[in-house]
Amino acid sequence: MPSASTALVSLDLLGTLAFAINGAMTAVRTARLDIVGIVTLGMMTALGGGFIRDILLDDLPPATFLDGRYLAVAALGGLIAFVLGQRLEKLATPINVLDAAGLSLFAVTGTLKGLEWGLGATQAIILGGVTAVGGGTLRDVMVRQVPAVLHSGLYAVPALIAAGLTAAFDAGGLPLLPWTVVAAAVCFAVRLLGVRYDLHAPRPRDMKSRD
Repeated sequence: MPSASTALVSLDLLGTLAFAINGAMTAVRTARLDIVGIVTLGMMTALGGGFIRDILLDDLPPATFLDGRYLAVAALGGLIAFVLGQRLEKLATPINVLDAAGLSLFAVTGTLKGLEWGLGATQAIILGGVTAVGGGTLRDVMVRQVPAVLHSGLYAVPALIAAGLTAAFDAGGLPLLPWTVVAAAVCFAVRLLGVRYDLHAPRPRDMKSRD
């Protein structure tokens, strides 16, 4: 069975790839950028959450600059979206799926890294949420959209659920795999259900009436 550190890095790289493709496909769909802009936005989406996480932990330089795999995987994701995005007429579904995948994986890895650094469960859960939504927030700001975390159907909520489950599994002494995969799967499912059925966290009553 993979060690905890190996599994953490593997999940982190998989989340990086998913968010890179997602961010780059968002650029293709909404911003009509060239290849440089598409790859750049993909890399910012993929690496932004981990960058914020490592700064908060004072783990400097961030893993992005110490391990070239992160930059390579993020750039690869941007290039994949550049090549395939032009052949896809409807990008909403793959974008949402990749966004949910990246959200899930980063919520788990952010929480695990916080626990690995000795943070308490509550602090690690917050760190997992920040890691999960950080890159997507930067993505939305760059294309002049209201960040999804502030309004989109169950965005931060599933990330915090996954982070909470990860912390609970760790506290219970359960093996890293497959329980972190379960936590990520729950986040993935809740996020896609929110998108599919237009579910939202509670809103003010007057906002509901305008929808």
